[in-house]
Amino acid sequence: MRIFYACFLLIFAPFINAKDWPQFRGAHAAGVDDSGSLPLKFDGPSGQNVLWKQPIPGLSHSGPIVWGNRVIVATAAGSQDDPELKLGLYGSGDAAKDMGPHRWMLLCFDKKTGKSLWQKTLHESKPRAKRHIKATHCNATPATNGKYIVAMMGSEGLFCTDMNGKLKWRVDLGRLDVGAYDVPSYEWGPASSPIIFEGKAIVQCDQQGEDFIAAFDLASGKEVWRTKRDELPSWGTPTVYVGSRGTELVANGSNFIMGYNPKTGEELWRLGGSSQITAPTPVFTDDLIVVASGRRPVKPVFAVRPGARGDITLASGETSSKHVAWSHTKVGPYMPTPIIYRGLVYTLGNDGILTCYDLQTGKRKYRKRVSHGGSGFSASPVAGGGHLYLPGEAGDVLVVKAGTEYADVGTSELGETLMATPAISESVLYFRARHHLFAIGK
Repeated sequence: MRIFYACFLLIFAPFINAKDWPQFRGAHAAGVDDSGSLPLKFDGPSGQNVLWKQPIPGLSHSGPIVWGNRVIVATAAGSQDDPELKLGLYGSGDAAKDMGPHRWMLLCFDKKTGKSLWQKTLHESKPRAKRHIKATHCNATPATNGKYIVAMMGSEGLFCTDMNGKLKWRVDLGRLDVGAYDVPSYEWGPASSPIIFEGKAIVQCDQQGEDFIAAFDLASGKEVWRTKRDELPSWGTPTVYVGSRGTELVANGSNFIMGYNPKTGEELWRLGGSSQITAPTPVFTDDLIVVASGRRPVKPVFAVRPGARGDITLASGETSSKHVAWSHTKVGPYMPTPIIYRGLVYTLGNDGILTCYDLQTGKRKYRKRVSHGGSGFSASPVAGGGHLYLPGEAGDVLVVKAGTEYADVGTSELGETLMATPAISESVLYFRARHHLFAIGK
């Protein structure tokens, strides 16, 4: 399976170099880099296996991306030195009060040395919308194709720069009111990241008002297509499945998980039965697309076969069908995106419950509550070198050996709050923590 997956990426994603990590969770949001050996133990405070670290202004959950010799992060810096951020497992829907002037920025560093290459402010204003006390004013991870960088700055707009940070265009998507579906007065802020496909930047905007998914020309910012969605607010990033069964843009959603034609925005299929709050991003191999969400009571995990058309919602009592290879309920992750690695599917709950399934059959291999620093998990796991890396909110990173039996390898500490999903490139892990960008390697 490992050899097959490597061949799959080479055949169906030839435009992405193995050393690049171009968007949220890397190429196709897969979260996997098996090209080298990663450190199993590191320590931020002592400097063990820390190749370099650089301070990052502002408060952001935006993950790092890598292209060539560059590491790029986005951030929103306000006037408060220590803006409110409440970690842990709780049900409060309160919004933060930092509504003063902010700077929305891109920062670029040399991958090998950590040297700052450039820093660009894209926008300065007071935020147009509030954020959840566990969120920031810059939650989305940027995306790049090596020529352009696209950054989704929430209600401040969609920005595109060249690789030196020079602004090429900006699209105002309007004020995005993204909050609790059942309490419209709550404002939590958007988090869906942009993706790039065939010269287009694609964004998913599910909110209290008019929902849509849209594509914009990378060179000009001109809108190529826009498709309306009848959805509840959501936070997941869309994914373009590219495989032997065609090409499909897959978007998680509360009313329906949907497949679209990424060239035109035409709906191809829809699957009901999801949670009323959706955040995880769809992931795939050549023959299956895995989509999950974790809002009680449904909490589903679906394995969908590419190539479906029409409404493929399962009938009451069904767990599989012609188009759905397998499914489970009451086990889906709330925030972290699932990861497919070496023929297995892993889901990580905010509460630290790690579940492993056989990819083809959906049979559960284990379900284990992992150790963590007490605050839970919001960032998504990544994998490489035969191990899973589970980033905890308290800055603890749990390393688990991949396989059908649970094996805890150990826990490392960054010493800072960790909410952003890490990147991997050339045997180095890049963590964007609360105050610093860390490069972790042997």
